[in-house]
Amino acid sequence: MSPQVYALLVDATTETLLMVGVSGVIATVLGLPLGLALAVTGRGELLSCPTFNHVVGLVINATRSTPFIILVVAIIPFTRLVAGTSIGTRAAIVPLIVAATPFIARVVEAAIREVDRGLIEAAAAMGATPLQIIRKVLLPEALPAIILGLTLATVSLIGYSAMVGAVGGGGLGDLGIRYGYQRFLPDVMVAVVLVLIVLVQIVQSGGELIAQQVNKRNLKS
Repeated sequence: MSPQVYALLVDATTETLLMVGVSGVIATVLGLPLGLALAVTGRGELLSCPTFNHVVGLVINATRSTPFIILVVAIIPFTRLVAGTSIGTRAAIVPLIVAATPFIARVVEAAIREVDRGLIEAAAAMGATPLQIIRKVLLPEALPAIILGLTLATVSLIGYSAMVGAVGGGGLGDLGIRYGYQRFLPDVMVAVVLVLIVLVQIVQSGGELIAQQVNKRNLKS
C-alpha cells in the first residue's frame, strides 16, 4: 500500500471516528430520555400515559423498520436543511443520528423494564416518588444493561458509517468503495475491513468492561 493510500486510510478512519462519535453522543442524549419515557409511560407503569407511549412507539418502530440505506436517501432534504449539504462527513452524521436514536431508545426501554419490580414496589412502599424511583432505582439497576446496549448501538453505527460511504458520506466505506472496489485495489479493501474489525473489537471489549465494572459496584452497594 502506497504512502498516499495509507494517508487516505488514516483520513478515512478519522472521518469514521468523527461520524460515529458525534452521532453516537447526540443519539444517546436523545435516545436515553426517550427510552426512559417509553419504559415508565406504559399501561400500569409509574407515569402511565398509554396514548403517548403508543404514538411514540409507532414513530420509533416506523424509523427502525426502514432499511438504513433507504433512510439515508429518504431524508436527504432534511439532511440538507440541517447540515447544509447532502454529501460528506457532516451530512452523514444526520441520518446516523436518525437511525441510532430509536435503536437506543428501545435498548434503554428494554433495560429498564428488566429491573426487578420488587425493588420498585419496595421503594414505592417507603414513600419514594416516581421521580425518586426513576433516579435511585431504575437507572442505577439498569445501567449495566444500558451500557451494553449503547455498546451494541455504537457497533451498529460503525457498520452504518461504512454503508453511508455508498452515497458519498466519506469515511472508511467511501474509501473502500472508491479505491478498493471501483479502482480494483484489493489491498485497500482488506485494510478497510481490518480497520473496521479493530474498531468494533475495541468498542465491544471496552463496553463489556465498563458494564462489568458498573455491575460490580452495584453488587457491592
